[in-house]
Amino acid sequence: MAFLELKNIYKSYYLDKEEFPVLKGINLQFDRGEFVSILGESGGGKSTLMNIIGGLDRNFKGEVLVNGKILDHKKEKQLDSYRRATVGYIYQSYNLISHLTVLDNVLVALDMTTLTKEERRKRALELLDKVGLSEQVKKHPNHLSGGQKQRVAIARALASDPQIIIADEPTGALDAQNTKEVLALLDGIARDGKLVIAVTHSQEVADNGTRIVHLADGKIDGDERLRPAYPIPEDPTEITPRVLPAMASYRTAFKHLTYNFWRNSLIMLGTAIGIFAVLLFSGLGNGINGYIQNQINSLANPQAITVFKNTTGKKMTQEQIQSSLGQTMAANPQSMTISDRNIDQLRKLDSVSSVQPGIMVSAFQLNYNGKKQSGTSLSTWSKAITSDSIKQGHKPKNGEIVLTKQQAIQLLSAKNYKQIVGKTIQLSFTWIDGDNNPVPVSGNFKVAGITEGASAGTSITYSTMRALLQKANASTAANFATVNVTNLDSVQGVANKIDNLRGSNNKRVLGAITVGSILKTVNTYVSLASTVLASIAGISLLVSALMIIVTMYMSVSERTKEIGILRALGERKKDIRRLFTSESIFIGLFSAILALLIVAVVTVIINHALYGLIKYNIVQITVGNVIFAFVIAIVISFIAALLPARRAANLNPIDALAAD
Repeated sequence: MAFLELKNIYKSYYLDKEEFPVLKGINLQFDRGEFVSILGESGGGKSTLMNIIGGLDRNFKGEVLVNGKILDHKKEKQLDSYRRATVGYIYQSYNLISHLTVLDNVLVALDMTTLTKEERRKRALELLDKVGLSEQVKKHPNHLSGGQKQRVAIARALASDPQIIIADEPTGALDAQNTKEVLALLDGIARDGKLVIAVTHSQEVADNGTRIVHLADGKIDGDERLRPAYPIPEDPTEITPRVLPAMASYRTAFKHLTYNFWRNSLIMLGTAIGIFAVLLFSGLGNGINGYIQNQINSLANPQAITVFKNTTGKKMTQEQIQSSLGQTMAANPQSMTISDRNIDQLRKLDSVSSVQPGIMVSAFQLNYNGKKQSGTSLSTWSKAITSDSIKQGHKPKNGEIVLTKQQAIQLLSAKNYKQIVGKTIQLSFTWIDGDNNPVPVSGNFKVAGITEGASAGTSITYSTMRALLQKANASTAANFATVNVTNLDSVQGVANKIDNLRGSNNKRVLGAITVGSILKTVNTYVSLASTVLASIAGISLLVSALMIIVTMYMSVSERTKEIGILRALGERKKDIRRLFTSESIFIGLFSAILALLIVAVVTVIINHALYGLIKYNIVQITVGNVIFAFVIAIVISFIAALLPARRAANLNPIDALAAD
């Protein structure tokens, strides 16, 4: 039984509807150990016949049998496996992959075998030594002579130990000496028990084989046996084929990327600039949010809620509570009293860590060395006021008071106002007793510190205030409370619950004022603004995606022949798609790294320039921003490569090999 058999092979090409027959009923049998020359003039159908034997041409009539089994040319996966395991190609134009070294050009065929990495390298080096190229393994094809290129092609064809070697005009571009050496190599391959089929139009070349099949006008018009086929070795070598691993595609893609690094670097730079812009605006948004939060937190505690009596019984906004507070406090301070029951209600709310009762006086007077200053708000110190608001001195202890910067200036001077810290001043105001009658209250206090900030004012401790009022026989009932919430996210929820607390008459009894909600609103606006800016910067990412698409289409066009070579070696459409998408992903990955380097430098410059003014790093790149940069770069580059990669995979291997 013949190893390879062709039965009734017919092949035609069509121009519009007109048929041009090329092969007209070919019947041939081939055995291993033969060196068969297919001899004929150009246009006689030799190359077409080789493409059918090699599993590249699928559109013909007839049967191809290998080892007695029909090779179904309608099944693409079966043909891929057949080329991978059984066929090796040697071309007249060498068809080496330019961006791979001599060694890598051989290894590309061995990647589709089960040999280990060390075994693949060892076999490739042995084959290159066999064809006389052991000193050229690190060179690229453009540094080799024509004879050397053909030897690389022979080593690659033999790499996976195929049973059929197809040589299409293997000496057509060689001089006499190289022709002689290549023919000797082909004869040696046949001696090893392989089937060598060489297409040629040279009678002199054909005479070197064991058999000559003459093809003319699409028909066999001669089949001459020159000498017997070589015997098959008793223990033939066998290398198990496999589909191409993904890692092999990644390696090839990376090698092509580095081979054309400077051209690809421009694409990476353009993509990196788009990612950099998005990162910078995101980092700026993070910094502004952090700066605002830092500033507000330094002046007021965003997790503290200030609670007052709701004297209307109706729902009131924070603005309404604040606007009516001073007037109600002066006209009817007794109505602002918060009962112990109200305090207990506040303590029982979820997410509340503590409740501090407090006393606020709407009008008071300070006296120091004959200088008097009137104030509109004296309150007891609470967690709503942060220690950061005290710019000079410290927060008040028993018997001490903190003043505002303006009060200190009026009591002393703009130049020496800081010197009031440690001095004793007199505080006086009018309050009420248990019968709601006015009572004068006064006392001397040591100045503990000077405050700045919206939440900070004139303050003494709650225990000091109670002692002062008790001494004057005035009411010590609390008229506000500070509710401390466990976390910032719960502030608004707790405030809503406080606003909804009802009395026995089902009317609202308390009103809440929060700084946290204001902070959250400001952060929302800043986040929105930074998102909008980042989105605008993201337009550059679309431009980058278009650049990658164009680059990949150019790459497909430039590497058309390479695609044909890889398909002829047995790579699947899937492998070709992965080759181009992985190269595009590498571009995206390196673009993200470059963008991070740029943004790191720019961040340092901006933060250094502005830190002296605001004492804060205004650009803050988070781990989330970094992860986003890599994800968006990879996603954009992958999507951009889909269409070019699909086009590459769908190329006809025969047309691809014929590309210039």
